[in-house]
Amino acid sequence: MTDLTSPAWQSLVGQSDAVHTLQRAVEESRLKPPGTAMSHAWLLTGPPGAGRSTAALLFAAALECDAGGCAAESSYACASCREVHHDTHPDVVRFNPQQLQITVDEARGLISRAGLTPDRGAWTVMIVEDADRLNEVSGNMLLKAIEEPTPHTVWLLCAPSTEDVLPTIRSRCRVLALRTPPWRDVAALLEADGVDSSMASFAARAAQGHVGRARALAVDEQARLRRQQVLRIPLQLQSLPACFAAAADIVATATEDATAYTEPLDSVEHDELLRAYGEGASGQGITKSRIDKLAKGAVKELEAHQKSRRTRAVRDRLDRALVDLLTFYRDVLVVQIGSQVDLVNEELRPSLVRVAAESSPESIRRRLDAITRTRRLLDSNASPQLLLEGLTVELARG
Repeated sequence: MTDLTSPAWQSLVGQSDAVHTLQRAVEESRLKPPGTAMSHAWLLTGPPGAGRSTAALLFAAALECDAGGCAAESSYACASCREVHHDTHPDVVRFNPQQLQITVDEARGLISRAGLTPDRGAWTVMIVEDADRLNEVSGNMLLKAIEEPTPHTVWLLCAPSTEDVLPTIRSRCRVLALRTPPWRDVAALLEADGVDSSMASFAARAAQGHVGRARALAVDEQARLRRQQVLRIPLQLQSLPACFAAAADIVATATEDATAYTEPLDSVEHDELLRAYGEGASGQGITKSRIDKLAKGAVKELEAHQKSRRTRAVRDRLDRALVDLLTFYRDVLVVQIGSQVDLVNEELRPSLVRVAAESSPESIRRRLDAITRTRRLLDSNASPQLLLEGLTVELARG
């Protein structure tokens, strides 16, 4: 069996049961025909940060690797494993949707690519992250390809839970459920990467087992400052103007952060599109007006795609802020009931104790419910500004 202690599999923190399942599938994928432990379609579920994408990449690498998966980041890794983890392997497609929903055109492209014979490896592996963004039309298009795959195609769909994907797709997949890893395991991983032990513990607790978020908090001071700003909000909601100001700050910070992420992507895509339509070329018939006419429709379509991506990016960052707020009130409730579980925000204990003394457990539960409800509403067409204003007023009133 593939070595469980390999640095590759160890990067899937706290998921030993899932690792064993994937390793057995890799072994039986080499049988003729493949054994029952191997499936042509998998649904990898788990809360944010559990490692769905990591598991999909490790599984894909192991399926293509002659040794069943080398160390993902090690210099001893084979060329195949390195290519999978760098998104350059010809037989592994990783689709990360950037819009609010996976479109029909995107689904059609995935289906077309899945039908190709593997170029070099044993399998064509199709990784679809955020498969919960499949709508009914694009999902039903993908369903036929999942139901009747080519003999050497494997689909790896990633979603928060089985309830987040279409029932017809869910029923055609083998479900592999991941769990949130213990924060101490995440801290150990950060320490192994060279992070100071105190910073590793702080980042792992604050991220609640989300490995990627923990890494960001450990190395990015701006990420830590943004989080501190959010956690100060419950202590600032003393008046209606303060509530509106707090809501505006949350939205402005999320928008600024999202813009910093999307603007460089937008610029590169726009330039590449214009080059594809001949900008910078010379010769008879190549004029700016001609380029503008040819590119107009494509530019409009690209801008719509980019707008959807910006909207998604803002909402993702707003959701992250709301999760941080949830941890604050969760810790207050922990203090109130005298539970012995670890606080997420141990460094804020004095403030947590003060809020706990000034509030009832019932009012804290109402605040937690309000934040959870707002997180759900962020996926609607409602104005984020109005949603956050309503939330901060509810938090102030309790």
